[in-house]
Amino acid sequence: MFIVDPGAPRGLQSPDDVLSRLERRLPPLLSVIAGMVDLTGFLTLGNLFTAHITGNIVVIAALTVRGGRINPAQILAVPMFIVAVAGTALLARGSGKRGLGLLRLLLWVQFVVLTVVFIFSVITKPSAAPHGLMGVIAAMMAVSAMACQFALLRLVWPVAPSTAVMTGNLTNATLLAIDAVARHRAPPPAALARLKATLSLVIGFFGGCVAAGIGVVYISDWAWSLPVVLAAIATVLR
Repeated sequence: MFIVDPGAPRGLQSPDDVLSRLERRLPPLLSVIAGMVDLTGFLTLGNLFTAHITGNIVVIAALTVRGGRINPAQILAVPMFIVAVAGTALLARGSGKRGLGLLRLLLWVQFVVLTVVFIFSVITKPSAAPHGLMGVIAAMMAVSAMACQFALLRLVWPVAPSTAVMTGNLTNATLLAIDAVARHRAPPPAALARLKATLSLVIGFFGGCVAAGIGVVYISDWAWSLPVVLAAIATVLR
């Protein structure tokens, strides 16, 4: 068995120790990235949800019933998300990596895809014609980046909460809070830790949305640089 001295330098810690620490530290950062990507896509790519496929289905249904122009990317986002998740799973399987190694690999994939979205958007300015070909291409790449994030969480930490779909997180946080109130006492440490972790995801996602909204207002397509910077930080987080 590999035993690590708690006082040893971080570089000598086992991969399992690093992975356990990242399980606590990484999801809040990923939720900020998801919020940024989702809102940047919504504001610059024609009301498209890049990290919330359910939202695209709702918008398509509403436009179908009430009339209006449907963004082609909203329709393509669903099969693209499926293809990207499948591609991520096949890459993970083909790499032969597990645990920390797999996490690092998929974080790099997300970073690269988001970087391509950023460069492509700065060059082609898809926000000028979000329903056009350039807008659709940018949207599909952004959806792929978010699909990679969804997949990496399930592949590395199967029981990890979602970093992009806040409905479930808000439900869990509310139930934990109600349980604590009903018991008329502070929740046990484990429950309190889950509540804090869940709330950090919700706050992170909302903060990412706010930052992205400000970014789009002031720097337009360059707002894609914001999630790229955070994705780069995620790849080196320890």
